[in-house]
Amino acid sequence: MNNAIVFLLLLSFVAANLPWFSERFFYVLPLKHGKHLGWRVLELVVLYFVMGGIARLAEGKVMGQAAAQHWEFYAVTACLFLVFAFPGFVYRHLWRR
Repeated sequence: MNNAIVFLLLLSFVAANLPWFSERFFYVLPLKHGKHLGWRVLELVVLYFVMGGIARLAEGKVMGQAAAQHWEFYAVTACLFLVFAFPGFVYRHLWRR
C-alpha cells in the first residue's frame, strides 16, 4: 500500500475523532453552555470536507491529475468517515459517563 494512502487514512481517522475530545468549538472557541451533539456533528461535517480537500490535493500531487468522482464515491467516503468517528463517539457518550 502506498505511504500517501496510509498517511491520509490515519489523518482521516484522527480528524474524525477530533470533535469528540474537546469542549471547545474547533479546539479554539469556548462555548458558553458546552458543546452539544449538534456542534460536534457540524465539526464532523466540516472536517470531512477539509479532509476531502487535502485528499484531492494529495491525489493531484501524487497522480498528477485528480480523477472525477460521482455521488457514490462521496457517499462511501462519508460513511467511512462516520465509521472512523465511532471510537470518539463511544468515548464521549457511552464509555466516559
